[in-house]
Amino acid sequence: HRGGVVAFPRDSLLLEAGFLAVLVAPLRLLKWRATAWRPHDSVTFWLVRWLLFRLMFASGVVKLTSRCPTWWGLTALTYHYETQCIPTPAAWYAHQLPVWFQKFSVVATYVIEIAIPLLFFMPIRRLRIFSFYCQVLLQILIILTGNYNFFNALTIVLAFSLLDEEHVGRWPGRGKRKHASSAWPPTLLSILSTLLELATYALLLYWSIHYFSLEIDWEKKLLESKVAFTYHEFTQWLRAVTLPLVGLGFLSLSWEILSAMYRCACIRGCFWKLWATLQWAVFATATVGMFAISLVPFTYIDYESNGKLWPGIHQMFSAVERFQVVNSYGLFRRMTGVGGRPEVVLEGSYDKQSWTEIEFMYKPGNLSTAPAVVAPHQPRLDWQMWFAALAHHSSSPWFASFVHRLLQGKEDVIRLVQVDEDRYPFSSQPPVYLRAQLYKYWFTHSAESGAGAARWWRRQHVQEFFPTVSLGDPTLDALLNQHGLK
Repeated sequence: HRGGVVAFPRDSLLLEAGFLAVLVAPLRLLKWRATAWRPHDSVTFWLVRWLLFRLMFASGVVKLTSRCPTWWGLTALTYHYETQCIPTPAAWYAHQLPVWFQKFSVVATYVIEIAIPLLFFMPIRRLRIFSFYCQVLLQILIILTGNYNFFNALTIVLAFSLLDEEHVGRWPGRGKRKHASSAWPPTLLSILSTLLELATYALLLYWSIHYFSLEIDWEKKLLESKVAFTYHEFTQWLRAVTLPLVGLGFLSLSWEILSAMYRCACIRGCFWKLWATLQWAVFATATVGMFAISLVPFTYIDYESNGKLWPGIHQMFSAVERFQVVNSYGLFRRMTGVGGRPEVVLEGSYDKQSWTEIEFMYKPGNLSTAPAVVAPHQPRLDWQMWFAALAHHSSSPWFASFVHRLLQGKEDVIRLVQVDEDRYPFSSQPPVYLRAQLYKYWFTHSAESGAGAARWWRRQHVQEFFPTVSLGDPTLDALLNQHGLK
């Protein structure tokens, strides 16, 4: 549930993808007749593509519907690399890139997340292959600059739903395969397909230039960009396309279902034809059901469209909502830490006079320590410390319990902070007092360096985050009792 362990979008994505695997993975009931491919496989596999579409399209849309000034000003990436939960060393270098390039990168993000997902359901396979490589490129760049555990790798896996066996068979290491030679002269259908493909690329380029005012400044040798539409215009467009996108998905799914039914009819032998048709009916029904209930969280991007859905769909979704087999998505909705990355620094002492900072394994702390590379692992405590820094400590009641366990010297909790005892300053004896300070952190610039070793970070003290407490302290006991943590 969202209030417990499963609290991040990537957990919801893993749950939904895991459930789809039940439908997509081959079910070998009659093993002596089992084959690597079944007529209805394309139907259930379509749900993976639909999940990828919902994930990417919503992630792009919410950046604009949130009205976040950094996304609308195309400056989000000038803050993102240093303010994300756990940056990588590559994030420091990406942060040094010029502002015009950062703004263009935001434009590219919008194109990849909003425009290109519309190509997922195009009948022209080269457009789907093009969209696959665009999605993979975005995910690889995110992997290089941020630690988001398995999320980006899982998204790449979902993107494979855009490919076919013929294309994958051409990859190195797949062995030599015979491919049908291109017919010459080309048929009318192939000519029309090529023209439509070129027209699609031209439209993507035109819309990108038009709606983001892309213009080369030859004198300054940079690419200028800005959003050339208003919030009202965007929401009107979103309202106009949300239900048609549902219709597009329905048509695409219907085509897959009918194609699979035709393949079942072509199977030789009455028994095997009947068996294939029975499987097709079961899996097609399940796929239609999954598609239907997914429309509720998908249309959260426009609540007016959500209200127009058939009430029965809402009832079906309500019946399964607690299982999170379908979810709404929308990553990086708003950019936090615009005025500096808020960071909680924990300090311990034996005498209340001399304080020692407690450094975590992954989150920023020591100014000279390079950002960590930890993906695909997710250190949830370090992540929660990032969220805790965004508000008052009372918004994170677990923090008082965390401090209490460190004062008690609980080894299980200490290992969440540091596995290496030599790096935990109170490994021999728990601290008598603990407190937490709030700092603002920024990446250093390439020309900056500390005394001696180069520094990755610079920081400024803001205020006390958590008061000085010890075991038996009335303040600490009151916080623990308030939330039933003692």
